[in-house]
Amino acid sequence: MPEQGVTVGQLLLAEYQTIKDEQKARIGFRDNLLYVTLGVVAAVIAAAAQAKQASMLLALPPVCVVLGWTYLVNDEKISAIGLYVRDELGPRLAQLAAADSDFSTFGWEAYHRSDVRRRTRKMIQAVIDLTAFCAVPLAALVVFWAGGDRGGLLVGLSVLEALAVVGLGAQVLLYMRPARPARTPA
Repeated sequence: MPEQGVTVGQLLLAEYQTIKDEQKARIGFRDNLLYVTLGVVAAVIAAAAQAKQASMLLALPPVCVVLGWTYLVNDEKISAIGLYVRDELGPRLAQLAAADSDFSTFGWEAYHRSDVRRRTRKMIQAVIDLTAFCAVPLAALVVFWAGGDRGGLLVGLSVLEALAVVGLGAQVLLYMRPARPARTPA
């Protein structure tokens, strides 16, 4: 029985399937991070209110920054996978499939991006992200600062937390910009 080699097309399709599986897993993980953040926020606020300790609210900024950064990194990777499929993998497969025609592969990867409401949805999502991961912890810090009994160490910590939250907010705004063109090797 003669050995059959693997074609370039088969390898590219296997790569496509693998990265789409990764993208799907990242989407599920990213989307669940918002729910986790809401749960943590509710738990910390309830605990702080029950104990009547505004200093407990200082737990929110680091948790929201970590969850927000994880959300943002996953979102970027999801977008990077789509960009790779559109700009690299699709054209290579199209070239193999029909060398003499203008064949386009993976049309959905570009088609869904042409929706006229996409920009509005992206802006609304950015507002939701900024609210969940930045506005809520900043509000917790304001409540802490407005409270009475605070030690100097806790105030210093709260200022560092505020800087971290503002830094995350800046990153959320930077990442919401449209995808950049494909990367070129250095």
